[in-house]
Amino acid sequence: MNQEVTLSFRRSLHLERLIRPAVGVIVGAILLWRLYDVVVAQQAYGADTWLRFAISGLILGGVYAVIALGYTLVYGILFMINFAHGDVMMLGAFAGYFTLEAFNRAGLANRSLAWAATSVAVTLLVGVVVAMIVAVVVERVAYRPLRTAPRLVPLISAIGASLFLQNSAQLMFGAARRNYANPAVIERNAGWVWMAQGQEVQVTYTGVLTFVMSILLMIGLYLLVQRTKIGKAMRAVAEDKEAAALMGIDVNRVISSTFAISGALAGAAGVMWGLHMGIIYHYVGFIPGIKAFTAAVLGGIGNIPGAMLGGLVLGILEALGPAALGVPFQLKDVLAFSILVLVLVFRPTGLLGEVLSKKKA
Repeated sequence: MNQEVTLSFRRSLHLERLIRPAVGVIVGAILLWRLYDVVVAQQAYGADTWLRFAISGLILGGVYAVIALGYTLVYGILFMINFAHGDVMMLGAFAGYFTLEAFNRAGLANRSLAWAATSVAVTLLVGVVVAMIVAVVVERVAYRPLRTAPRLVPLISAIGASLFLQNSAQLMFGAARRNYANPAVIERNAGWVWMAQGQEVQVTYTGVLTFVMSILLMIGLYLLVQRTKIGKAMRAVAEDKEAAALMGIDVNRVISSTFAISGALAGAAGVMWGLHMGIIYHYVGFIPGIKAFTAAVLGGIGNIPGAMLGGLVLGILEALGPAALGVPFQLKDVLAFSILVLVLVFRPTGLLGEVLSKKKA
């Protein structure tokens, strides 16, 4: 009987290994045919339109990458998905909004270029600090007591923390959407104008600011993890908590520091989202948070360069995908989550993958 079960299992495994590549080839062929039909045969859009889409995708992808880094950091330490991360971003966005409103009401944000830069810098700093505090509190209250519990339990706690933060923000700030009032020097509709095949292509100031800040944050995090003492401690704890504790590393402190760093990234992403997109509300962090999780999986969950790459790739695919496939732009979220499904089916380790130790595996 056991031999029959073993043979049946081997046959099903062999069949799965044959079916998966076949399905991948079919899906790839359909996508390539659709791309050829829309882009080459129909020539639905000109070069200027594709350039606009690509620029938008890079900006959005930079924000996704910054948020995805927070998911990757926490997963690398605790092997859990912090589904409250997007809501930490939302609270950072609200903190930045109220800070910028204070500058505007005091008449300082538009007084001079120096004051405008100061207002944006302070807005970013306040958003980062508030998000850091929220992330550390969430870890201390919702995750630390469950550290030795089965993996499903912290996951449920993370979903509960996400709902708690969303509803708390709705009670505190109301359900109405708030509009970021940017300083005049970085007004959302203003920017540089390029020419592509005789057509104007605008690159907004907020878009450039958002992308540059995203790149700087990604580089800064990579250097922090690779070159600093706390970064080495984080890598040691991610590899083996018990061995790290025996070597004198305070595991609880490292985990709290990890949540603080991930919260800082979420807060910065929230402020960048507000400055560039303009609209925030209590639910604003949910969809970007899930898409950033998709980006982390796409790049390889637990892999910092993978999260960076995954965020940028997802942003570009989301911006170019609907136009390239000839589907309505309202389906861009469907496209993003379809990418998540395809990655999980055909390459669960992501584009760059995660180097797993025997203890992780």
